[in-house]
Parts: sequence; structure tokens; C-alpha cells
Amino acid sequence: QVQLEESGGGLVQAGGSLRLSCAASGRSFSNYNVGWFRQAPGKEREFVAAIFRYTSTTDYVNSVKGRFTISRDNAKNTVYLQMNSLKPEDTAVYYCAADSRYSRSGSRGNWSYWGQGTQVTVSS
Repeated sequence: QVQLEESGGGLVQAGGSLRLSCAASGRSFSNYNVGWFRQAPGKEREFVAAIFRYTSTTDYVNSVKGRFTISRDNAKNTVYLQMNSLKPEDTAVYYCAADSRYSRSGSRGNWSYWGQGTQVTVSS
């Protein structure tokens, strides 16, 4: 079992930055791919970014490329999402997920472990 906990969300003005953290407890985080997803009110959960186990190769949705950076510190069992140049449309609840598989789908069944989410609000 892996337990995930997100932190770092908050209220920020457009153009600002936030760094989200996803801390894992339980099994070694290094054995899992980790993804960040977000869900805005009335919308489906969508893929944001992912970082792969072993290689730390990354993947991003086009809308955040060049603005967001995902990274991992396996020694701290933590994955980060650095978000710069934030826009009002980035407002959502952000979730991290972990699994040995990989999918861009935000469906809960595609990732074995999910955190509870952290709210990010970007004001214009």
C-alpha cells in the first residue's frame, strides 16, 4: 500500500507560482510512476504531468508545457509540481496518483493510489 498526501495549494494571482508536493508513505515511491491530475468544477479530471519510475522521464499536457515542471526526490519519497506563470484556467483541485502502470486517463481505475487533492486558485 502507498498513501499519498498533496500539499502546497493556495490562492495566487495570475502570473504567480506555486509548488505542489506529493508525499508518499508506505512502499518505496521509486517503484512507481507518478502523475498529477486536476479537476475544475463541472469538468472531468484531466492529466497534467507525469514522471516515470527508474528513468524520471516526464510527460506534460500541452497546456502546461513550458510553465510546469514535475520532478521527484526518491530519498524524500516526494514528487513536486512547480507551477509558474499561472493562469486563471489552472484553477482546480490537483491530485497526485501513483502506479506501476501509466495512463493519461484521469479515471481512478487507471491509477492504484490517489491523494486527497489540494486546491489551487488563480485570480485574474
